[in-house]
Amino acid sequence: MHQFKELVIWQKSRSFCSDIYSITSTFPNDEKFGITNQLRRASVSIPSNIAEGSSRNSNKDFSRFLEIAIGSAYEIETQLLIASDLGFIKQNQLEPLIIQLNEILKMVSKFKSTLKI
Repeated sequence: MHQFKELVIWQKSRSFCSDIYSITSTFPNDEKFGITNQLRRASVSIPSNIAEGSSRNSNKDFSRFLEIAIGSAYEIETQLLIASDLGFIKQNQLEPLIIQLNEILKMVSKFKSTLKI
């Protein structure tokens, strides 16, 4: 069992989640139940799955939750690109988010590979 609050991947993904909430607060109001909601839910999913997986008794179970977190990260990347296509995010706002997301993806993947299954 891992202490999720001590995991850098959890800390960074939690911070990223806050960034997503900030950027989506500028989206059009008619997107509240569309891409805004989708991005927020997917961003919450990353630290949530890391936390939930850390409570499991086996590394195999934890690994499965990390896979879900990785899937959420790819979902976010797609949604950010669509939001950019729609003009909801400027390029100079998009790039730092994608860089941050890719860093989280690499860290989660690396951590997952260290788990002895």
